[in-house]
Amino acid sequence: MVVALQVPAVMSVAEFLAWDAPQGVTWQLVDGEPQVMAPANRTHGAIQAELAGLIGNHLVARGGPCSVITTPGIVPRVRADRNFRIPDLAVTCTGYQQEEYSLSGAVLVIEILSPSNQAETWTNVWACTTIPSVQEILIVHSATIGVELLRRGPDGNWPEEATQLTEGLLELDSIGFKAALTDLYRTTRLSTPAP
Repeated sequence: MVVALQVPAVMSVAEFLAWDAPQGVTWQLVDGEPQVMAPANRTHGAIQAELAGLIGNHLVARGGPCSVITTPGIVPRVRADRNFRIPDLAVTCTGYQQEEYSLSGAVLVIEILSPSNQAETWTNVWACTTIPSVQEILIVHSATIGVELLRRGPDGNWPEEATQLTEGLLELDSIGFKAALTDLYRTTRLSTPAP
């Protein structure tokens, strides 16, 4: 027997956070509409785990208040009452005393781009550029080795296009992080050459 999901048509962020959403999937709120997020494939999950480990270890060694958060809730400034986005990773350098569902003070947002979710991912990326604390947004490809990086300029503006990197060293100025690009793909099928 197939059961139809009862999903409200339009919600505010407050209603979304209070909503008893169907379990077993992750939801985000996009322009007032709850949207289910597809589960990550193995490569996507491996990249997410590798990045969380690399960045987490870097932040511990560096010391200070910064921490990496997996699948955090992010509220962009544009239509803030109708958007609650879920990127793959984010780094914040602000502490908190009470539990929060929307990550405060994110300085870095990371999205992993899969062929099946490109439009949704780029919509999230551009929404995150409206968050005043965000300094960089990293978009990591999962079908090939490569990343795109958006970095806020000294004047507070974002570039029109992301900088692309397919080899060499990845540098994230917002957290003083450097790693070989191939390190992000260490546990994926992309790290071994095809026979």
